[in-house]
Amino acid sequence: MAIGSKRIYLASRSPRRRELLGQIGVGFELLLLREDPARSADVDETPMPGENPHDYALRISHAKAESGWQRVLQRRLPHLPVLAADTVVALGDRIMGKPANREDAVEMLTALSGQKHEVLTAVAMSSGGRIEQKLSVSTVQFGPLTDQAIRRYAITGEPFDKAGAYGIQGHAAVFIEKIEGSYSGVMGLPLYETAALLASFGIEVL
Repeated sequence: MAIGSKRIYLASRSPRRRELLGQIGVGFELLLLREDPARSADVDETPMPGENPHDYALRISHAKAESGWQRVLQRRLPHLPVLAADTVVALGDRIMGKPANREDAVEMLTALSGQKHEVLTAVAMSSGGRIEQKLSVSTVQFGPLTDQAIRRYAITGEPFDKAGAYGIQGHAAVFIEKIEGSYSGVMGLPLYETAALLASFGIEVL
């Protein structure tokens, strides 16, 4: 049962975000945006030339929340706040999104092997033309990975819907030597920042 007295829309296909919202007792309805570029995606997630990972994550989460609110208006749905998020893995200035295929996943994981990188999750909430945002930044240290381990992991299919081609809550947990920051943020929805956003829209988690 939801603890908060109000419900929200979650503009995300991520099962991990659904799980994390459920963990803190937030009631929500899914509001799915078009993501397939071939069908005119609601949000173009192509990085701008020279755009840094922090700005990129904030821009995309803002666009998703804004697009979600427009969808509420177009469909004449009840006016509930829309929650959206965007997670990127940043190796230096390189923005790593979801891999396009197995070889793309292998290349990303090879680049991350033995390296320290950032996982940035920007969360945005929109309602009635108002949009508020929070950004969670965590540092993750990978141990050295063998080519065999990388390819075995890629075969599992786990990397394909995850930024940076790995999920901290899955098999790839064995790759991670150290994490500094938000575990839930690395999963895709930082709960501390999310709870603060919800509270700013009148939805208390506890």
